[in-house]
Amino acid sequence: MQAKLIDQHEASWWKRPAGGREVLGIAIPLVISSLSWTVMSFIDRIFLNWVSGAAMAAAFSASLVWFVFLCFPLGVCAYANTFVAQYWGNHQPNKIGGAVWQAIWVASSSVIIVPLLIWIAPWLFSLSGHSAEIQQLETDYFQALSWGSVGILVSQAGAAFYSGRGRTSVVMWVDTLFALLNVVLDYCWIFGEFGFPEMGIVGAGYATSLALCLKGVTYVLLMLQPQHRLKFATGSSYRFDFDLMQRLLKYGAPSGLQMLVDVVGFTVFVMLIGRLGSLEHEATSMAFSISTLAFMPIWGFGLAVGILVGQRLGENQPELAARATHTTLIVALTYMTIISLLYLLIPQVFLFTFFLVESDPEYSVEVQNLAITLLRFVAAYNLFDAMLIVFSSAIKGAGDTRFVFLVSLVMAVFLALGSWLAIERLSFNVFGSWVLITGWVWATATIFGLRFLGGKWRSMRVIELVEAA
Repeated sequence: MQAKLIDQHEASWWKRPAGGREVLGIAIPLVISSLSWTVMSFIDRIFLNWVSGAAMAAAFSASLVWFVFLCFPLGVCAYANTFVAQYWGNHQPNKIGGAVWQAIWVASSSVIIVPLLIWIAPWLFSLSGHSAEIQQLETDYFQALSWGSVGILVSQAGAAFYSGRGRTSVVMWVDTLFALLNVVLDYCWIFGEFGFPEMGIVGAGYATSLALCLKGVTYVLLMLQPQHRLKFATGSSYRFDFDLMQRLLKYGAPSGLQMLVDVVGFTVFVMLIGRLGSLEHEATSMAFSISTLAFMPIWGFGLAVGILVGQRLGENQPELAARATHTTLIVALTYMTIISLLYLLIPQVFLFTFFLVESDPEYSVEVQNLAITLLRFVAAYNLFDAMLIVFSSAIKGAGDTRFVFLVSLVMAVFLALGSWLAIERLSFNVFGSWVLITGWVWATATIFGLRFLGGKWRSMRVIELVEAA
């Protein structure tokens, strides 16, 4: 045992347990998976910008509002990852199928909100204060996108069956396949190609909904393969389990609420920016669309560190859980540094595709110049954003979801009220508003970093441990 511990400490950063090879082996497929959907959304925005700048901006804000309604159940479904990871680390594979099925039940029950979303959409976007044209486009896209709500939730639950065990390459291939399908459907349904009706922004929403639903069905079929039925009880544990569901909600509900309040705060910020004018709205939508190229891979790293922390805590090895977090943080900061330098040095590379089709060249130049300036703000908070995602994901992977929720609630209220006060009462321009969101990222990242270093998460678990494991 002593020799084994010495080997773990003396091994290279790359080869040691919870080192670079292990972290990247789990993280890279999740990064590619996250990036595939990011690229899909990015191409979707480009296609819609070819239709009109208003369609692109409307799709961005409408998709944010749609995501707000899904955040809570999505957070609960995604938290199945932690249960799978800790059961896997504690050598209880027969409990994994039941944990995933409880998340699928949560996802399936969300079907009741779809008619409600479609019904309230016109009223909802009438509150935005945007122009009548933008409101109608936002409503149309939101209603079409709502049909994919259950699909995205089932997909998240089904993906946990693989990602929680470290089989992230399966998630990568499935997500990439349906992201590519989405791009093809986008092109056909937006522009009316290959026999599809030309439906513009509505077609974009239907394309995403269909791809999400097909992906959800695929994940369920994959986990029901005979070998999985035998080892993980995926075929026999589909029934509602009150105890397991209670624990999933106990830890997953704060995680879902945290996601909800984060997105609400961010969405309020974007919607208020839209009140400053179409120029500011379009440039902000472009800057955030481009920033997802940096953010979503970090989201993949966050998923990976949550899985690794869960697995190592299931093994009762909190030191390796901490090491996995530090290793992931180094990789994430390196990536964010490169992206931030690119935003500062060659921002036009990220923007030119938006302007391949220009209806008003003079106005397009104004939008592009403003978007370039806003990307400098993104570069200013990118490193802190990486810290925020990695540290919060690590402590969530242990079960410290209540703290994450409470911090996120306070900070989201600060962002939403601060944005309203800055824009509506103090007459801040777009730059003053972006200073606010930059400070918000810095502060939130610092709080989660201090919580991680405090170490309370090391003694937390979400499962019933088998000591012999």
